[in-house]
Amino acid sequence: MNLSEIVDVVSEKSGLSKEKTQAVIRTTFDTIRQEVSLGGRVLFVGFGAFYSARRSARKGRNPHTGEDIKIQSKVTPRFKAGRLFKDSVGEPVKKKKGSPKRAPKPN
Repeated sequence: MNLSEIVDVVSEKSGLSKEKTQAVIRTTFDTIRQEVSLGGRVLFVGFGAFYSARRSARKGRNPHTGEDIKIQSKVTPRFKAGRLFKDSVGEPVKKKKGSPKRAPKPN
């Protein structure tokens, strides 16, 4: 689904014109983008949260030459889905605590 399809659906369900609906959606996206770029967090309870996080510098490898390269640290946008969103998509994945139990190695 792309922006124009979302505009069509929201316009139909809300009764607003497509022009007004598109303006509201674009303003919403712009507001989220601006807040996250300033280091803020945008939370929609049940849906999820938009925020920024720093990726630390690390070593990488050029896949064409095999040469080691240094990857600089940078700030990237992140999204964490809320409980209602996760539950509507599928069964929640339960995290296991500790390391998995393995069979002992044969001698």
